[in-house]
Formats: sequence, structure tokens, C-alpha cells
Amino acid sequence: MILLVTIAKGGRLAKSALELVSAARELSNAETPITGLVLGEDSAAAAAELARYLPSVSAMSAPQFAAPSAELLSAAVVHEAREHGAKVVIASAGRAGLSFTPRVAVELGGALLEDAIAVSRAGASLDEGVEAQRYSYLARVTETVVARRSPVIISVKPNALAAAEPAAGQGTVSGSTFDAAGVESRVTVGERSAAKGGRLALDEAAVVVAGGRGLGSAERFAEIVEPIADAMHGGVAATRAVVDAGWRPYAEQVGQTGKTVAPDLYLALGISGAVQHLSGMNRSKVIVAVNKDADAPIFKIADYGIVGDVEVVGPALLAALKDTLAS
Repeated sequence: MILLVTIAKGGRLAKSALELVSAARELSNAETPITGLVLGEDSAAAAAELARYLPSVSAMSAPQFAAPSAELLSAAVVHEAREHGAKVVIASAGRAGLSFTPRVAVELGGALLEDAIAVSRAGASLDEGVEAQRYSYLARVTETVVARRSPVIISVKPNALAAAEPAAGQGTVSGSTFDAAGVESRVTVGERSAAKGGRLALDEAAVVVAGGRGLGSAERFAEIVEPIADAMHGGVAATRAVVDAGWRPYAEQVGQTGKTVAPDLYLALGISGAVQHLSGMNRSKVIVAVNKDADAPIFKIADYGIVGDVEVVGPALLAALKDTLAS
């Protein structure tokens, strides 16, 4: 059995869950079906949504899952994996997934494949191993690794795979119990604050508008990038240089040390295109770049490029967007 693990966000199914379905389907056959596990403070609605894609889903709800620790998540997943005799456990390689999947591998005595961008069987059956591809050297190299020890614990890089299509029929949903109160966590959350505004999270946004040091200041970033993102109902992103300068929060950083995104449209304003940043957004379906340097590396991967001062082009783009939306 393949156990697909996802964490409900605000009671909703995360976009990454559908990418996990695509990965799990590559490994599944009649002898190794897929079972979903949805963890959350209230996971019922998200589990019902996931059942549109999988034959069976377990909903595990507990107040502690509102802000779960790595210890809590790993304990819950290990409990469920042992209950079902899972040969493969697959989760998203987000911050939570990267924290609990190594623990699960140790607890189950299995193999760990991290940050996978593609998965497949190493042979006719899962007993012969699981093969995964992942990026290395700032996404310049794709390496293939094979795990031949069962169970195999896999974390899938967010936005690396296409979202799955719904199955032909609706799957079943059942409740799953777990004594979350009995898990001792070494780290406790002292305070949690939600980001202001109503913009989509970067990993959920179909449009991402990103700004770099070419904007000149935090004020110009807010005057140009934010209005364009709002007009397009998109997310706001930034380069590491912008975040290091204190113009934008780390949650908006895209790149090797930030988030990886693959939206339908990525609009890069005043971004030169350092390889560290490109590794976090080069899978975007359409990339539009605006930079006054015609030799900027960003233009090598851009589908459309505008050579010009972002302080001139940015407001012009915003005006054109408003005119289009008004008509």
C-alpha cells in the first residue's frame, strides 16, 4: 500500500496534495493501491475533496494539528503506516514535510528520498525499489537515486509535478484516531502571526509578480509590485537580495534558499536573474521579465522580455491592466 500524507490548511486541501496524487499514481498498481491520510485540526472537508482522486482516504483530526510539531506529525504518520503496512509513504517537501519525513524513515527503518521531482518503480514491483529524480548544484544537474529498502519515504518538491485529474469515481472517507496528546514535542510555538492582506500564498497562486533590487527601494516595491499582483489576483514574490535588504518578508522569497514556484505566469520586475533565484522559478509556464539591462540573465529563460526601466514600464503595465479589466 502507498500512504499519501497531506496537511489540511485552514480545513482546505492543499494544492500540493494533487501533485502527490500524480506521484503516487506512478508507483501504484492493482497490488499496491493508494490510501490518503489528511491531518488537520478539522480534516473532514479536505479528506472528502481528496477522495475525488483516491479510492480511500483517512481523516485524522486533532486540535494539536492546528500548529503541529515535527514529532507530532511523524508519530501520526508512523502510526498510520504501521496500521496499513505501507510500502511507500509520500508527502510534500514543504517545510513540514522536510521536518517529519526523515523521522518517519528512521522510525520505520526505511529509505528516504528527499525533494523528488519525479518518481517511478525501479522494477516490476515496489519490492525491487523506487527510483526518484531530484535537482542538485542549483538545479543545474538532475540526479537519479534508487531506494531498495522498504518502506520508502518520499518527499516531493512542491510545484515539480502537474496536479492530478479526479478519478472516475468517488472514494471512501473514514475517520482515523490517534492519541496526539501523548506526543511530547521538543519545540513549542510561542506565537504565531498570519500574513496581512488577502493575497494567495505563493504555492497556491496561478500568477506570481516578483520584484528585485532593480526596483530601488521598499517603497517602489510596494508602489509597483503589489498593485500589479492585486490587479492580477496573484502572489507577491521577492529575490533574496530584496529580503536581505529588509524590503520584504522571508515568506515571499523565491529561489534556492526560499520557495519554489511554478505558476502559470511569473512576472519578474527588476530581477537580473541570478542562478539561485532562477532555480526557484524556472518551471513557471510563462515568464515575463522587465529589466533595463538587455544582457541580464533573466532574459535567457524569459518567454517575453521588456528592456526598460521598471519604474517606467511597471506603472505602464498596471495602467494597461486596469484598462483591460475595466473594459
